[in-house]
Amino acid sequence: MKLAYREFGQGQPLIILHGLFGQSDNWNTLAKQFAINGFHVFTLDLRNHGLSPHSDVWSYDVMADDLKEFIDVQQLKDPILVGHSMGGKVVMFFELKYAGISAKIIIADISPRAYEPHHDAVLAALNAVDFSKIKTRKEAEAILNTYLDDFGTKQFLLKNIYWRDTENNKMDWRFNLKTIAQNYNNIGVALPAGSSDVPALVVRGERSNYIAESDLIDFKEYFPNYKLETILDAGHWIHAEKPKEFFDVVLEFIR
Repeated sequence: MKLAYREFGQGQPLIILHGLFGQSDNWNTLAKQFAINGFHVFTLDLRNHGLSPHSDVWSYDVMADDLKEFIDVQQLKDPILVGHSMGGKVVMFFELKYAGISAKIIIADISPRAYEPHHDAVLAALNAVDFSKIKTRKEAEAILNTYLDDFGTKQFLLKNIYWRDTENNKMDWRFNLKTIAQNYNNIGVALPAGSSDVPALVVRGERSNYIAESDLIDFKEYFPNYKLETILDAGHWIHAEKPKEFFDVVLEFIR
């Protein structure tokens, strides 16, 4: 699948993958900073997200294949892969399936284990927004307010609204909500058996519960050559909450 992407700078390739309901432009500011520091940065829209094609097929396996196709088409040598949350899991799946392609990997706040479903409220909120009846972002926000408390999460989701049909005043979600809802369990799965000695950096937020102490044993088994960094006073959205700290630990590792 031909993925949509943004491109910055010149140098060693650095590919950044967003998380669930995210899109490439969530990473614009950090991508530009990495570019200034001598990297050729690509921020990708994963399938069913952003400007990339929608598909009924959605799993880590096919997203890893999409990434391989992107690297091949762009003819990238020794790319560094960065992935947050779901994007981090894509990076791990890719590394086990296509070992030897990436020079280094950075996994932001996700572990190799399986996760219980925990986006029920978000999916309910998104499905409650009926674009055949509402005409403004404000109306969409009012509906999300009845389901979700966290301001940051609501703003993050609202960034995905776009004008699908300006002539008829119709809005829609950029992501493929139908396929994501139907295949949601596919992104909670554990990593398959395997290991890679690629240099790996695992970055977690101190206040996030996505990476527990017990997960570090898994990291050691899958990626024996891994290093852990914990960003103080950060939750799951490390790169958004503590962009400078996140940038600094990643830059030190990739240099």
